[in-house]
Amino acid sequence: MTSTIDPKTIGQPAKRHHKRSPTGYLPDKDKSGKEIWPRGDEKTWKDNLRGISNGTLSTSIVNHVQTTLARQAYNLDDQGAYEAVALSVRDNLIVNWNDTQSFFTRKAPKRAYYLSLEWLMGRTLDNALLNLGLKEKYKTGVDKLGFNVENLIDEERDAGLGNGGLGRLAACYLDSSASQELPVWGYGLRYRYGIFQQLIGPDGSQLEAPDPWLQHLNAWEIPRFDVAYDVRFYGHAERVDNGKAVWSGGQEVVAIGYDVPIPGYHTRNTNNIRLWDAQPKRGFDLNSFNAGDYERAVDSSNSASNITSVLYPNDNHMVGKELRLKQQYFWSAASLADILRRFKNLEKPITEFPEYVAIQLNDTHPTLAIVELMRLLVDDEDVSWEKAWNIVTSTFFYTNHTVLPEALEKWPVPLLQHLLPRHMQIIFDINLFFLQAVEKKFPDDRDRLARMSLIQEGTPQYVRMANLACIGSRKVNGVAELHSHLVRTTILKDFVEFYGPSKFGNVTNGVTPRRWLDQCNPLLSALITDTLGIAKSKWLKDLDLLKGLIKHADDPVFQEKWRTVKQANKERLAHFVETTLGVKVNTKAMFDVQQIKRIHEYKRQFLNLLGVVHRYLLLKSMKPEDRKDVNSRVVFFAGKAAPGYYMAKLVIRLIVNVARVINADKDTNKYLEMLFIPDYSVSVAEVLIPASDLSQHISTAGTEASGTSNMKFCLNGGLLLGTVDGANIEIAEEVGEENVFFFGHLTPQVEDVRHAHLYHPVPVEERSPALANVLNEISSGRFGPAPDFEPLLNTVRQHDYYLVSDDFDSYLAALELVDKAYKDKKGWVKKSIITSAKMGKFSSDRAILNYAEEYWNVEQYKLE
Repeated sequence: MTSTIDPKTIGQPAKRHHKRSPTGYLPDKDKSGKEIWPRGDEKTWKDNLRGISNGTLSTSIVNHVQTTLARQAYNLDDQGAYEAVALSVRDNLIVNWNDTQSFFTRKAPKRAYYLSLEWLMGRTLDNALLNLGLKEKYKTGVDKLGFNVENLIDEERDAGLGNGGLGRLAACYLDSSASQELPVWGYGLRYRYGIFQQLIGPDGSQLEAPDPWLQHLNAWEIPRFDVAYDVRFYGHAERVDNGKAVWSGGQEVVAIGYDVPIPGYHTRNTNNIRLWDAQPKRGFDLNSFNAGDYERAVDSSNSASNITSVLYPNDNHMVGKELRLKQQYFWSAASLADILRRFKNLEKPITEFPEYVAIQLNDTHPTLAIVELMRLLVDDEDVSWEKAWNIVTSTFFYTNHTVLPEALEKWPVPLLQHLLPRHMQIIFDINLFFLQAVEKKFPDDRDRLARMSLIQEGTPQYVRMANLACIGSRKVNGVAELHSHLVRTTILKDFVEFYGPSKFGNVTNGVTPRRWLDQCNPLLSALITDTLGIAKSKWLKDLDLLKGLIKHADDPVFQEKWRTVKQANKERLAHFVETTLGVKVNTKAMFDVQQIKRIHEYKRQFLNLLGVVHRYLLLKSMKPEDRKDVNSRVVFFAGKAAPGYYMAKLVIRLIVNVARVINADKDTNKYLEMLFIPDYSVSVAEVLIPASDLSQHISTAGTEASGTSNMKFCLNGGLLLGTVDGANIEIAEEVGEENVFFFGHLTPQVEDVRHAHLYHPVPVEERSPALANVLNEISSGRFGPAPDFEPLLNTVRQHDYYLVSDDFDSYLAALELVDKAYKDKKGWVKKSIITSAKMGKFSSDRAILNYAEEYWNVEQYKLE
């Protein structure tokens, strides 16, 4: 069951460039070395410079109400109060931000730049208060002004800058880089509408509406209208001497920077994410407007603004593909221009660029940055081809996030030639240069050349972005031990044989315990702090200290406290469900939550759903007295399907329709309920995760790179039910396999099973009679219009690429083990405690230090 909306209501209404004033500038000095104050009376300036919490918090908040917002106490609602509080907190952030930038400018260390197309930030106010150490002070100050800080936090909209685990990982890493006092900046795009707002139609279908997350004041961004770079598209490129070329004509748009300060925890160090907004070079065409051609008058403005309108525009048509490619180049080009400018401020030779700059590519989306840096070095900086390539391959680092061949990004050559003619020339040159080296090492191995080429032959040809990222980077890493092994032995095997294994490493993903324990689960955080008897600031930066909980795992008093916290979190989730969906749920039941964020066939939400239907049919077949012995369960689903992903959207529709039947059945709904929580966001996850008794991470073995949801659930004491895949393996190694419920085929078996499906097919009725019964019940129309769901059911009946039928019986057996374990209340709580206590390995602080030390060669600096 979930909320629905009438589709007819969707969409209804409910520059000037300045001279660059660089951040982190250094003052001039006189002959004696004394700093020269730039203007005015130095004492007057310094006497009035503010520091953190200079004056009372209430004064700061009221001043913003009165002057920034131009409002009064008489007409101030929660939204206005939130904005005033956010602006007050931002004042403190900016003080630290300015000091941090000046400090690193003086130190001139090597810096790392993290390029991510997504930044799934969530809400900022609560996180900023926590990291600044001002949470209690603001609670008191806001209370005196007649508001509740928790209510104001709820007024904030999640930033629409990301969608899935890729973006949440990036957000965790920037938080950890600031907390670990590393000089790291992030770069991304300032999407005006995010991906989309997910709504559910009357028939259960996912509907997409714009997500205007910027419709109110965004206190957390700082417009930098003086940080502006021209970015070119189309035109033509003419080669000149020494490998150089002149790229001219076409369309130019302007990238405008917006800074988002990222505060570190228990430190004044404050890093930055710079987001780019696209604006037209010409702007409004007054002549066309005066001639009555109003569409042409704003055509250039609309064309430019489309680049940063929506995250992941639908690319199942050529216009969408071109817009996605435009986004990727626009962001890469603006970021490289900014990074190069910052390096030039050091007045160092261009050959020393890799000694001061490391650039991490978060998946293949920013891979054009490799080509763009080559263009800047060869065409603009007059560096020879060989030296330029040496600089490039010493600067970039590539994180791979998938081993699914169909998920490896590639672009049609004709599209690249049309949109970025100079870059296509450079890609061809890089490819020839690289393949000549391959041929030298492996003579006459034409199949190898074809596999390793940047160009996939065909009609049309395609550019393989993963290959380009691999050869253009100094090091390549996967994000879990299994995933990194698969990367080395499957999709990049040829490159490992060419370069050697030292270029290919592993950095297992991590999550920040500040947001994903302390912030989202304050009751558990308080219990941990009280039990460990150490300052919260210590264990939140050294998660291995949670191991101190293990000695309390058998203590009945501590177990009861742990159980009480979990129950309170379940009550909170139940309240959220009732207020948003109008549904009451049984908080005494087990809360079973599927891995969230994205709906995808490989993540197998469909397998979970089929298991729920089987459980329902089993309950229906029981006598009433037998049902009383059944473990009651509430199953939660959440996540968005890409607008063009037909099968994923069918999964959502079937979930909603099955939930309606199950929840309305008075015979069984005491023992089984199911809900789909629409419009997944970080804020929704912060309510779901602490309440989970069981979390399901059930991807087909060998398909999930790592996962981070599994880490968040386990950190909050949710036990793991999953396949032997991604980071599930490492979690089990840490917490003990006796505290994890594994099932399903192993990675080495998957290809053999797929081969058997194709060449030796066996009917589902023989592979799994229980599953066949479930599929037949759905086909009978018991859960909605049967013909609509047949394409989805046929993905299991025919070929079954993701092994749903092969793993189904094993999945049911694992669920039975879960039921048995949950009935042992003391044993279950002990497992929950031990699971949380042993999650230290999965802190993003550890992961970011791994990158800094073993990849980027970037040092920690204590802000003076």
